[in-house]
Amino acid sequence: MLPTVKVGMVQALSLFVIYSIFTTARAALKEGECEVCIKVLNKFKETLSDQDVKSTDTIETKFKKFCKNLRLKEERFCYYVGGLETSATTIIQAISKPMSYFKPNEKICEELKKKDSQICELKYDKQIDLAKADFKKLKVKDLKKILEGWGESSACKGCAEKSDFVRVIKELMPKYAPEAAKQREEL
Repeated sequence: MLPTVKVGMVQALSLFVIYSIFTTARAALKEGECEVCIKVLNKFKETLSDQDVKSTDTIETKFKKFCKNLRLKEERFCYYVGGLETSATTIIQAISKPMSYFKPNEKICEELKKKDSQICELKYDKQIDLAKADFKKLKVKDLKKILEGWGESSACKGCAEKSDFVRVIKELMPKYAPEAAKQREEL
């Protein structure tokens, strides 16, 4: 009876080892995962010239400059990787080095996910169709997000009522969403 127990233990242990190997090797990104990381790196890569990509120092410098103009989730991504002056840590080398030898952005994000899982947990907020939205039915939180997305969160400092937020959004819409403003006028 003792030998069968040992054989069962060996089989269980070997199955556990095989399972561990497959689960760690399967670190590929799932659909929709790391969407902020991939989008930011794609936008950043478009700003680089062929000469810029040859130097990791140049990539890091340009990335920090690129991050200064970002907001919301994209700014948070830069914070996580160390692209902002206020960042607590920096893992920009995990971006610059693979980028210098033309590694795809999806693979770079996979590596970043291993270093800091928060990076791939960032997701874009659902976009509100400003042309068709009934602002009176939206929550104040959503109205504030619209203003933040435009970089105008201070435009409604003294707003106390929902109607104040709606008024400010309607005033600023021709500047930040001209197509939506035109469509709303036509209705």
